[in-house]
Amino acid sequence: MIEWFWPWMLLLAPLPWLVRRLAPPAEGQEPALRAPFFDRWQQLSEHQGRTARSTRRLPELALWLLWLLLLLAAARPIWVGEAIELPNSGRDLMLAVDISGSMTIEDMELSDQLVSRIRAVKQVGSQFIEQREGDRLGLILFGSNAYVQSPLSFDTATVQRFLREAQIGFAGQDTAIGDAIGLAVKRLKERPADNRVLILLSDGKDTASSVQPLDAAKLAADLGIRIYTIGIGADRLTMPGLFGSSFGARQVNPSAELDEAGLQQIAQMTGGKYFRARNPAELANIYLLLDQLEPIEVDTASYRPRQALGYLPLLLALAISFALAMRQVWLARPAGSHPAMGEETG
Repeated sequence: MIEWFWPWMLLLAPLPWLVRRLAPPAEGQEPALRAPFFDRWQQLSEHQGRTARSTRRLPELALWLLWLLLLLAAARPIWVGEAIELPNSGRDLMLAVDISGSMTIEDMELSDQLVSRIRAVKQVGSQFIEQREGDRLGLILFGSNAYVQSPLSFDTATVQRFLREAQIGFAGQDTAIGDAIGLAVKRLKERPADNRVLILLSDGKDTASSVQPLDAAKLAADLGIRIYTIGIGADRLTMPGLFGSSFGARQVNPSAELDEAGLQQIAQMTGGKYFRARNPAELANIYLLLDQLEPIEVDTASYRPRQALGYLPLLLALAISFALAMRQVWLARPAGSHPAMGEETG
């Protein structure tokens, strides 16, 4: 469907005809020369005169077409497509991801290969973000300090890219869980009270915050912000023995520094839940469970795609103008450059 932003511009179509019809003729008297053999000239040039009149009509029609095309462009035609419905949950979801030094530990099995914790979080987290259609999403990265990498936005593709580009060491080597919660509360408190959620992912315990995690969690609870905490890291990791062999190999707990009790208490205080992700599969299942705990779609919104079409008559008018200019240049060539009628060549 085509809509016109200024359709009244089309009422100006007869304006050149009105000007030509109603404007007074130019005053003046041209000098005349008496020619007694004028009748003979008229007979000789009768055929050429008919041809000249037909050629004069061509640029006149072209000028009329040019005028109408300019009016069409000035009326601003807009193509309006079919209505497209978008889910609109109204949920404000903030992700807080730990990028401290311990996230480089390679204890997450991905495709039968041990990879670092941060790599697993990036891959599974990117899939989770990709499915957040209708949510307003934000990203906080924290180590020794916490900072907002992406504010709340419907642009989930940008949030996904920022998570993939996160690097260990950008925020320091320590862990500031309390500061991350406080920063998320600051960003979420101005939003509508319903459906404000923080998902906090960490593999350690708080070692660098200026605000105690439980104090920040209490503030979040007072404001009605739910916090879901995820503790990431394997329970067992086999360390190779002598020269990388099984001789002298031992098993260790790479998540010994994980403060599960603290993360559980934070979630409990705010009405959320604590989850344990020992591998990427468990982390993916946690994200699926979050969809059930926090329903996605509560309403729909629709929009119609719109595209301006004014450039099309403008391009055609430009082509006609160029053709008229080239015709004028051709007719203005010196008489000697045109081949004479009846002239023999060879």
